[in-house]
Amino acid sequence: MEFPVFFWAALGWMMFWGVLGSIATRYVYLHKDLDTSSTRLLGSMMGAATGPIGLVPLWIKTPEITTRLIIFATLGTLGVFMTAFALADPGNLCVTNGSFVASQISNGVIIGIIYGFMALGLTLIFSILGVVSFAHGEFYMIGGMVTYFMTTVLFPEVTPIVGIAAACILTFMLGALFERLFLTPMYDGRVDRPVEYGILITFGLAFTLQYFVQATVGANPVKAKRFFDFPRLRLPSAEDPWLIKTSRGNMELFETISISNPRFTAAVMCILVFIALMYFLRHTWTGKALRAVSQDRQAAAIAGINPDRMNMLAFALGSMIAALAGAMLVQAFSWLPQVGAIPALRSFVIVVLGGLGSIPGAFLGGIIVGLVEAAGTGCIPDPQKAASYIPAYGMIVLTLTLLLRPTGLLGRKFASGTHGKF
Repeated sequence: MEFPVFFWAALGWMMFWGVLGSIATRYVYLHKDLDTSSTRLLGSMMGAATGPIGLVPLWIKTPEITTRLIIFATLGTLGVFMTAFALADPGNLCVTNGSFVASQISNGVIIGIIYGFMALGLTLIFSILGVVSFAHGEFYMIGGMVTYFMTTVLFPEVTPIVGIAAACILTFMLGALFERLFLTPMYDGRVDRPVEYGILITFGLAFTLQYFVQATVGANPVKAKRFFDFPRLRLPSAEDPWLIKTSRGNMELFETISISNPRFTAAVMCILVFIALMYFLRHTWTGKALRAVSQDRQAAAIAGINPDRMNMLAFALGSMIAALAGAMLVQAFSWLPQVGAIPALRSFVIVVLGGLGSIPGAFLGGIIVGLVEAAGTGCIPDPQKAASYIPAYGMIVLTLTLLLRPTGLLGRKFASGTHGKF
């Protein structure tokens, strides 16, 4: 796909004013002794969207930076970029086909929900333990493997819920056992450098789990059967279908939006589990204890909470959430012992984008990454190139987040000795 010169000129114009706005806006706010926490993000978005027309009034008035102002500038940047893209390639499906765009957006949101759910466990573990679990992808892989063998090999007639429950119970116990045996020395002073120890020990767990599964079940790809079938519904009359089950088992709304059955099922279950997790964290004693430990371990211990027990529960829950994501997606993808590598990397990107320690931020970050990937792959005509570019989109999002807002979308700076606030 070849773009005319004016598209690259427009892109260069946006990049120039975006970089200038990022640097100069922070300097202006710092010179006036104002809050500079979001100046890079606002300045870059305002510069890319409006150039000097918006930047000069921003530098003169220096208004309080609000979420609404940032959203306005971001939408303006997206509008300018999409306009330039449409003028450069007017025959692209993303420009001419509304049904295609609607399908890409809906599927981007669905896969983004799944991405965000995968990152929840990683966020929960970091918030409580202060450890980035490099075994997150392997728990994801084990969840899918257990569900496959339970529902396809050992008990083909059993409901998928049983296989998913078995995966959750196994990984919860495995996570709790590993935390008690190998992560406890981080808290009682037996390890001089706990951060490095946490990285190495979870990496060792990832290596062990991956090759144990490969030695046990082999390296051939497997895939579980479809959990549920879509119904075929007609409304308001039998001649006017609004929800159609296609021959491939996918769902089409008004013959316009095509949605994959396994991904849609997984996304719905992710939303339900996310709601249950938020209720658990905010309305139960144990959930409030986890939140207290994430904010101040010493104060939580004085209040009668056992931080070590909360550490074990957090690592076990985080591992179980990763396994639950894998258990729901084994019906959608071919499963290998190495299948957790890409989801783990994507989860790291989402956690940084959403904000370290923020569970709602992880969910929001997952949706954003899903939409970016859907837009990137859908607007590139060559399917082979589109598929090969998917890992790059996450790295672009990660780089921009670290440059413009290192604390993430819903993250915040936290005091020494704490790991997050959710």
